[in-house]
Amino acid sequence: MFLDEAVVTFASGKGGSGAVAFHREKHVPRGGPNGADGGRGGDIILIADRHRRTLYDFSLLDHYESPDGTHGLGNKRGKDSKDVTIKIPVGTQIFDAETDELIVDMDRNEKKVVLCKGGRGGFGNQHYVSSVRQAPNFAQKGEPGETKQIRLSLKLIADIGLVGLPNAGKSTLISRISAAKPKIADYPFTTIVPNLGVVAHRLDTFVVADMPGLIKGASEGIGLGHQFLKHVERNRVLVHVVEVLPIDESDPVQNYRTIESELENYSAEIFERPRIIALNKVDLISEERLAELKEAFAGFGRPVFAISGVTGVGLDDLLNEMHDELDRQMPEETVILTPTIKLNDDDSWEVVREADGEYRVKGKRMERMVAMTDLENRDALRYLYRRLNRIGVIDELRKQGVAEGDDVTIGEFEFAYTDLQ
Repeated sequence: MFLDEAVVTFASGKGGSGAVAFHREKHVPRGGPNGADGGRGGDIILIADRHRRTLYDFSLLDHYESPDGTHGLGNKRGKDSKDVTIKIPVGTQIFDAETDELIVDMDRNEKKVVLCKGGRGGFGNQHYVSSVRQAPNFAQKGEPGETKQIRLSLKLIADIGLVGLPNAGKSTLISRISAAKPKIADYPFTTIVPNLGVVAHRLDTFVVADMPGLIKGASEGIGLGHQFLKHVERNRVLVHVVEVLPIDESDPVQNYRTIESELENYSAEIFERPRIIALNKVDLISEERLAELKEAFAGFGRPVFAISGVTGVGLDDLLNEMHDELDRQMPEETVILTPTIKLNDDDSWEVVREADGEYRVKGKRMERMVAMTDLENRDALRYLYRRLNRIGVIDELRKQGVAEGDDVTIGEFEFAYTDLQ
């Protein structure tokens, strides 16, 4: 089943906590601290795979997690967790579901992105030995993993896209020039999802996509227009398939203008792409009528070919033109979007006094520091206090008037302020 949109939650693993342990050995009555570090949590990695054609798997499972790292022990480091690698179709764009900002465009095979980084393992108590703290009785908790809600949007990547009204014969054409086996019938909207086919021609290969039929108003979303048109964004060349003898007795020239207008309204950039006109089903009309249509379509200034997807008439000439037009286009022109790279300053922080009098310390580094502290261990709290003091957070709280017992929030943790100096 074809699916080109999905909203999925990904969560990387938490780091294992460091250990509080002391060396114990016969004849060594005063062994020092030897608590080891926790293991790293697993990453969530997405990789583009050219063999994947749909996001359907994400309709069956929309939440993915990687395992946590294991905790450290006495003189034994915790195990790192295994990463979770998930394959997605080439052409999938990854968006932040909350802000709708593009994170990355998976526009080539085997492109890889670490979407959620696993948490670092916490330090064991042996890391906190100093000249004034020779037997630390605390360790660091593992760093939390990352959780992200992601919108996946698939835009199929094909060299050539077949566009046109429903029942123009696009599916018959792609089945004739490739090994694709789309559903074919004599009624409109037989094709409701794109079909891909690989064409072998003149010792070369290229990918052709049969796009679902467009209708008037498609650029405004009518008839699932936006869902269909977005796949055209990846095509380097468009072949506009025109039915020369429509069942509804409509005018082929006006039908052509209708679809061209929808393409222009949807995207001026797409409208400017190279176009080939394929007059299809010419086996059903007279030579005189074909001559009239050729003359009419010649006025659009695009290459015009008379073909029949059923009998094969004119297909060699059409394939030659497809091949030649692709040679004239640079592959780089298929790039649609470039992700905006945000430089996150993890070291920045600020103290904000809320309307209710509560103090909130904002900043990723601060939040991570608190999340990795054992808040039930007084020695660990003293160590955290000294770190916050060195960074300048305590001074800033005092400047803003914090008093003993006032509520202070850092990340998800709320505590009553007390001066531990």
